[in-house]
Amino acid sequence: MSEHLIDAIDDVLPQTQCRQCGYNGCRNYAWAIAMGEAPINRCAPGGQKGIEALAKVTGHEVIALDPYYGHEVPLELAHINPDTCIGCRKCVAVCPTNAIVGAPKRLHGVISDWCTGCALCVTACPVDCIDMLPAPFEWTHEKALNARRLYREKLQREKKREAERNAKLSAQSAADKKKALLADILSRVKK
Repeated sequence: MSEHLIDAIDDVLPQTQCRQCGYNGCRNYAWAIAMGEAPINRCAPGGQKGIEALAKVTGHEVIALDPYYGHEVPLELAHINPDTCIGCRKCVAVCPTNAIVGAPKRLHGVISDWCTGCALCVTACPVDCIDMLPAPFEWTHEKALNARRLYREKLQREKKREAERNAKLSAQSAADKKKALLADILSRVKK
């Protein structure tokens, strides 16, 4: 399947990265649709308009949203209750766009313009301090493109951190091997 088709499908998805469709992000769902592994009716945030756009891009027939994957609802954004937030950062880890900010063991907050309404933070919160409230704006294609940019930037940062961690561990292993080798040589010299 062509990368062009995957890109075209990804461009009409809402970029909420909510995983309601059963895939880890909008790009993975786009790939599954392009490969014929998933139908076009699993994106609840995209709703019926999204299904119609996907049908136009893919040439599939317009079908109803599969209720197993959610229901079409107005956009809601995360709101953190300041009286109960313990600053555990579990919500930060799952937020696909880094819309949640705060220091460890301190109050966290949500950057509304970055929140996609994915609600992944709600299930991650151990103290149930996050509510989803009606958004003061409509979700637009421009907001979707910005959310995708933020998501990709977060993935790149995580990939870079992982590579740095692995390099550090590898260097530590090499240093430990050197120390062990030197200790072995010194113990032989002393004999």
